[in-house]
Amino acid sequence: MRQQKKSGVNIIAAVAAGVSVVAFSCPKTIYVHPLNELVSLWWTFGSGTRLDVGTNSQPSVTILPPSSEELSSKGSATLMCLADKGFPSDWSLSWKVDGSSKSGVASRGVMKDGVYSWSSTLTLTDAEWRGATSVVCEATQGSQRAVTKALSRADCSQ
Repeated sequence: MRQQKKSGVNIIAAVAAGVSVVAFSCPKTIYVHPLNELVSLWWTFGSGTRLDVGTNSQPSVTILPPSSEELSSKGSATLMCLADKGFPSDWSLSWKVDGSSKSGVASRGVMKDGVYSWSSTLTLTDAEWRGATSVVCEATQGSQRAVTKALSRADCSQ
């Protein structure tokens, strides 16, 4: 185990079994037990500093189009973006309609089998949906390449 100190932030890195583990804490020092004692894939230290252990992986992204029932009865269109099997937990989802950013409602990541899944919903008016050419959902995370999925309005039945 090696310890580095940079600008008041204690950084402790442990390398075991080919997996790097890095923990950041201000102003305390965090000590990481050997990975062979790992019971779950994360630990929480002190007042909530969380350490995720795993291998970076990009999620698969899927966009679910609005239902024809919603379009005909409510006059709105709700799309859902699903990002599945990514790591670490801090991926975020964003929306664009014909190149313009739109605000969606995102869920927090849910862990299963050591990887995370996220979802985000975007609700458009019927007029916005019918006027749209494409809707894009993008999953981003600081150290990895973005994953983008596009849904062409022409590919939908309504």
